[in-house]
Amino acid sequence: MYQIGELIVYGGHGVCRVEQVGPGEGTGEKLYYTLKPLYSTETIYVPVNARVFMRPILTRQQAEELVRQIPSIREDICLSRRPSELKNHYETCLQRHDCHDLVQLMKGVYVKTRRAEDDGRRPGQVDARYGKRAEELLCGELAAALGIPRTEVEEYIAERAREEAARTPEREN
Repeated sequence: MYQIGELIVYGGHGVCRVEQVGPGEGTGEKLYYTLKPLYSTETIYVPVNARVFMRPILTRQQAEELVRQIPSIREDICLSRRPSELKNHYETCLQRHDCHDLVQLMKGVYVKTRRAEDDGRRPGQVDARYGKRAEELLCGELAAALGIPRTEVEEYIAERAREEAARTPEREN
């Protein structure tokens, strides 16, 4: 059971703070979490024993390790041109609620977008929509885990990548 004040990932809502744990009004003894998403104004009431995905957010150490790994994480490119297949592929990725998978999805969408632009085509709307959602979820969790504003996550990642590149000597051919 999660405790009041704890930050968790709840379903597709992203990071939420547990505001309260207790019986819901008119529900007898059934316990509910009252959740407040960090990046929206809604309030969520969910039974403690609900079969909805919930997990603690990454620890600071896990977040820092993920950020270190981002440059080496391979993209996941779904090459289907059928919107329904793309949607199913991306939904499956999002439903795993795994930050590594979100990075792969984002990188895959980035590669597809660049290829489309290089070929003089417009990027796909489905790719763009799911790439943005993956970015929102990942940046939201990293911000909470690292204790920084969500707007600073991209620069944090870029800075860590620059630091790592500076530490790693270039290989001679």
